[in-house]
Amino acid sequence: MTNHARAERRALADLLAAVGPDAPTRCAGWTARDIAAHLVLRDRRLDAAPGIVLAPLAGRAERVRRRLRDGDYAELVTLVRSGPPAWNPLALPALDRAANTVEFFVHHEDVRRGAPGWAPRALAPDLSAALWAALRGSARVLLRRAPVSAVLETPDGRRVTGGRGGPAVTVRGLPGELLLVAFGRVDAADVTIEGAADALRAAPLGV
Repeated sequence: MTNHARAERRALADLLAAVGPDAPTRCAGWTARDIAAHLVLRDRRLDAAPGIVLAPLAGRAERVRRRLRDGDYAELVTLVRSGPPAWNPLALPALDRAANTVEFFVHHEDVRRGAPGWAPRALAPDLSAALWAALRGSARVLLRRAPVSAVLETPDGRRVTGGRGGPAVTVRGLPGELLLVAFGRVDAADVTIEGAADALRAAPLGV
């Protein structure tokens, strides 16, 4: 079984090294350096990482991330590439796949699509299947703040739904592209949108 989390990590580290620290990304307000620091925080600072998702702890997480960001960029990229140390449960292959496949796919695309001229990748079928499974399991959480009735639909008719209700919006695209939409990268995704597109774009989607 391919560990897509590791493959996406390696590809992202290569790209971070190639584009340099100040390259723009599709993660709002962040450069390549910011994304690298975020990923090192997840891997190596378990004392601060909970603040990524827990609002009361967010201030500490952001302070630690900024300190990491202001360090040596080449070292940050090396740490991203090497992954979590053995004492981090995310070093276990099963947990790595569960926690990092989506994380590294999204941030890989954040960097890939940060400059003009990007094109969607042709994803391996098993990676596409893993991304669809992740979206199916998390769509309601990722779309929970959207003031719409959202349907995300693949070309072969698979659907997930979410949102708080209101104007209808249907987004069609491949699983990886729909996942990017659910994480708030609406304008960076290769999708078609019918209905309340502006309300979807303005919503604070994602975790």
